[in-house]
Amino acid sequence: MNVTTPRTVPLDVLSVILSAFGFGGFVYGLSNLGAAATVGWLSLGIGVFALILFVLRQLQLQRANRALLDLRVFTSRTFTVSISMLSISMIALFGTIILLPLYVQNVLGMTALSTGLLLLPGRLTMGLLAPFVGRIYNRHGPTILLVPGSIIVSAAFWTMTLMGQTTEPWMLMVAHIGMSIGLSMLFTPLFTSGLGSLPPNLYSHGSAVVGTIQQLAGAIGTALFIAVMTSQSATLMTQGVSEGLAMASGIHDAFLCGAIILLFAIPAAFLVRRAPLGTPAPIGH
Repeated sequence: MNVTTPRTVPLDVLSVILSAFGFGGFVYGLSNLGAAATVGWLSLGIGVFALILFVLRQLQLQRANRALLDLRVFTSRTFTVSISMLSISMIALFGTIILLPLYVQNVLGMTALSTGLLLLPGRLTMGLLAPFVGRIYNRHGPTILLVPGSIIVSAAFWTMTLMGQTTEPWMLMVAHIGMSIGLSMLFTPLFTSGLGSLPPNLYSHGSAVVGTIQQLAGAIGTALFIAVMTSQSATLMTQGVSEGLAMASGIHDAFLCGAIILLFAIPAAFLVRRAPLGTPAPIGH
């Protein structure tokens, strides 16, 4: 169902080029901070500069409704807060997806099959909770889900910072299930409240921003966690520390970084408001 009137808008080639250099350079820079600091900082600088130019270009184009990403969506406080929380959640999700298998296999010495079985309950839990989360949101709004959800995800990450070479697998599984429960309580309210707070003429741009932020935050989470882990592990290994202990320490620092970032989601959860009644449900999340 179309909620806006379709119209033809010319593609701004400069915006596409700036977005490629901006988003690509930013993520590539983060991913190389641990292994190649000079290349990482240079790429990060280019990415940030290109993103600034991209934003300025969009501000110019949106006056004529020709922006690739109309940034007027951020004039909605609910949308801005929802996107911020969504970014933090995606950083946590993708960072965990990449780090936990490395930890389980390289530190605890478990097989790939055992790793999959260990993480399976968390993934199933997230999928099974989705319908119930939607019903709770429809009846009670986002706050009752977002506040405990953000606290649960934060608590799960702080629990993961305690993991070491002798951690019991069941402890990891419980922490992962807790994180999955918390994230399942966040995603649906954030998507619905964020997009629902926008006027109809900005729905398409809001959806585009959400898709962009999802991909960008996921890439940032992966790059950031790996960069922190690699940097700490490499430093300890040059000091004669065993590979297993060095990786465990690096993963600890990565999860500590994620746990600190997630603390910002807790106060933000109180600021998200329910989308107006009759708002079209977001599609494809």
